[in-house]
Amino acid sequence: MSPSQPLVPSVVVLHGALGSAAQMQPVVEALRAQRRYAEVRAVELPGHGHTTLAAQTAFDLRTFALALQSAIHDAGLVRPVVFGYSMGGYVALLLEHLAPGTIGGIVTLGTMLHWTPTIAAAVASRLDPQVISAKLPAYAAALAARHDGAGGWEQVLTRTAGLLRDLGDEPLLTNTLFGSIHCPVHLLVGGRDESVSLDDAVTAAAHLPRARASLLPDVPHPIEQVDVQLVCNEVSDLASQLISGD
Repeated sequence: MSPSQPLVPSVVVLHGALGSAAQMQPVVEALRAQRRYAEVRAVELPGHGHTTLAAQTAFDLRTFALALQSAIHDAGLVRPVVFGYSMGGYVALLLEHLAPGTIGGIVTLGTMLHWTPTIAAAVASRLDPQVISAKLPAYAAALAARHDGAGGWEQVLTRTAGLLRDLGDEPLLTNTLFGSIHCPVHLLVGGRDESVSLDDAVTAAAHLPRARASLLPDVPHPIEQVDVQLVCNEVSDLASQLISGD
């Protein structure tokens, strides 16, 4: 165990694109119920949920990584475990690349790690507010309620589409850059997740100094459909790794 690593780690839970802290509350509550962590808290990224984006601040992954760093610092957490769902996993990895030693360990679920212009354009094309309103009105209503404090769901979708296109043009994490992330990392991919490739996770794990990639059978992408106990087990496994110093 690193001298700076607390004996009992804290856990930070981070939502994905189009998500919010409230969406991750079932995960937070399940982790708290284990009664093995110093603290468990969700962080909401700027421009999501009920958290506004400051004027003249870019809606991008660097902004999100720095927001996560500030949240960890402001809460007085020392090298917490971060569970990052989908885009949240990318944000956690990016922060540890930008500010090594901030995070004690990272567990990701459903995080796309390989980005190209073609992949980004395909994902961004599904974030058209008008199309979603017309074809998926219930989903549009859910997004509207989720992001009522962040400037409106349409703006969140439009900004996210732009973020993804920028990421496709200039990925912020590459196989080479993964080598700078030295904390333990567990990359989880659901067996029914059609948006994320296990092969990409295995490739990334091979370039991360202390990582493994795992398939969770019969797990889809939406976090609401994931058995939170599976998440708890993976976080517990990584926390045990930190405590034992492996």
